[in-house]
Formats: sequence, structure tokens, C-alpha cells
Amino acid sequence: MDSQLLPDELAEQIVTTARTATGDSLRSVTYFTRSDFEQLYLREDLERDADLNTFVGHEWRGFRDTRNAYQTSELGEYRYTIRAFTNGYLLRVTGDRSGALITTDGLSMQSYDNIADAIEKMLAENPTRE
Repeated sequence: MDSQLLPDELAEQIVTTARTATGDSLRSVTYFTRSDFEQLYLREDLERDADLNTFVGHEWRGFRDTRNAYQTSELGEYRYTIRAFTNGYLLRVTGDRSGALITTDGLSMQSYDNIADAIEKMLAENPTRE
């Protein structure tokens, strides 16, 4: 993998973590910052025609809006978002400077929680190249 936004080792680690937790259910992995993004993995049976620029922009704004809206919630601190679509699911794990979008076929809630925990740690421990 020849990643431009983050160290190759971290890019591989994010994809491997997602792949290990989801198996054949993994559809894609996209890493993003406030100003750029990079698709790290796309399952070979999927088309490469998604408008990731618009998609990532919406998810970055959505993270900020969600975090701000729920900052005083009795539910506790916001951690991640899962979105359901006709053809799959999206997990958004975002920190202050970067995030990851993981798309999958259906998984258990525990699987999403495990992936989010691992990705959160990786993002917190590694600086971005912004």
C-alpha cells in the first residue's frame, strides 16, 4: 500500500483490523482528514465510481455536528456512528483531526464496537500528515 496521508504501516494496520473483524463482509475503508481523503481498500466486486469527495465532506461535517449536539448528553461522550443503507452499512470513527469510514455488509453491534475501539486507538496514537 502506498498511502500519502498516513504512514504505510498505519494504513495497513487500519485495513487489517477492519478485515480481521469483518471478514468477507468488509466493503471499503477510507481514511480522511479535514482537507483530504484516501481510499485504503475497496472489495474487488464493487465499482469504483463512488463520489468520495462529497461523501467524506458530509461525514466530516456530520461528525462535528453530532459531537457538538450531544456533548452534554446523559448518554455520555459521542464515540462513533453507524449508518444503515439498502446495500450495506457505514461505520464512521472520527477524532479531532482524522477519521475512517468503514463500509460493510451486515455485522453484529459487538463487531462494530470492536472495530471502532481499535480504530479510535490507532487514530489517537498516530499523527496525520496534514
